[in-house]
Amino acid sequence: MSDAAQPTAAEVRAAAEAVKTALDRHLAAVERRSGEDDPAVYDAFNQLAAAAEAYDELLYDRYDEVTPFEIPGADDTLPPYTGPEEPSALSVLIRRDYAVAEPQRLMAHARRIEAADEESTDMDASGTVHGALSLLFGEFEPDEIASRHKEFGLEEGDSTLWVTAADEAADPGEWLEAPFEQVDPQSVVCRFDVSAVFDDEFDDDLDDDDEEDGGDADGDAAELDEDLAAEFDEDDTEDGDTEGDGAEGDGQGDTAVPARLEADR
Repeated sequence: MSDAAQPTAAEVRAAAEAVKTALDRHLAAVERRSGEDDPAVYDAFNQLAAAAEAYDELLYDRYDEVTPFEIPGADDTLPPYTGPEEPSALSVLIRRDYAVAEPQRLMAHARRIEAADEESTDMDASGTVHGALSLLFGEFEPDEIASRHKEFGLEEGDSTLWVTAADEAADPGEWLEAPFEQVDPQSVVCRFDVSAVFDDEFDDDLDDDDEEDGGDADGDAAELDEDLAAEFDEDDTEDGDTEGDGAEGDGQGDTAVPARLEADR
């Protein structure tokens, strides 16, 4: 930043005074609060967070220094909870994003699912990515897919989990057509977010740890990828084998695939 754009010492001082004022207001609101979710405390908290953030930025721009504390901003917090004090029902809303990183790996797993399903009438679904995804999510629970996503050729994106409270459970079928449209943020009991943006600050530390370990993790990952590639090649060879030499239980024929899928279930 150029000298002309830097804040003045007076501006930094004024921002520090604003933090002191906001801190006093927050303490006063806490001392006078009428309950755990007093809106006055919530407002005072947000004002304090904004003042602290402004001071921290000016302090850094002017003196290249930071404060030893961090107050989360208003956008990072939930509004005050106004749901039932003793909820008798709850809803858990989950969203997980994935990227299809390896389509061939995904479709290879879908072919195995098709091979194990003797009652399937559509044996061509695994030939497309969207068909393979349908087979995958029809076969495995979402939590299992989340824990095995790399195996299925998927790459994790952001995810979030919201727990909302209610006085009574919804009637059967009531919200199925629009499951996420009627969420009241003030009924959210807790929320958990996972995103790669939270990990950026740790990337350098992780890189240093990998260098100290000698890069063994990368070597192991490359070995695993080679093994999986060989396994997929073997599956493709078996699919084209008209003689079925390994079908008598030697573990290498087509019958070995359904056995493993049953174990997965």
